[in-house]
Amino acid sequence: MIRPRSIAPGKRITPAVCLQLTFATLSPYLGLVPSEHSSGASVKRGGLTKAGNSAARRLLIEAAWCYRFPPRISRELRLRQEAQPRPIREIAWKAQLRLCARYRKLARGGKPANVVTAAIARELAGFVWAIARHVSPAAG
Repeated sequence: MIRPRSIAPGKRITPAVCLQLTFATLSPYLGLVPSEHSSGASVKRGGLTKAGNSAARRLLIEAAWCYRFPPRISRELRLRQEAQPRPIREIAWKAQLRLCARYRKLARGGKPANVVTAAIARELAGFVWAIARHVSPAAG
């Protein structure tokens, strides 16, 4: 199993740890990067590596399926979000709009549903990382 060198095996990703990471080091930890077979100038990319935290990857993939539907905020979600700072709510809404549009665009382009969902999960991880960078370490 390939493990990213920047994250120790078994280490929890908390807001304090997120401040030290870049998204480029977080995505391999989640296993949401394509495998690669390179030789000289030839670069061929394959499916997801599936290295790293399978529980986090599964959670992101399941969440990505929700972006098949139009963006909206339900009454229950609006009530839960009231306690969150405004910048975090803005990032969340931006994610909602972008990921729903991207899902529709990739699906319309003829990509298989599982491939579209994996792409959305990777981008969703980026938005989660951005939100974690706004949370103070004491709150985590």
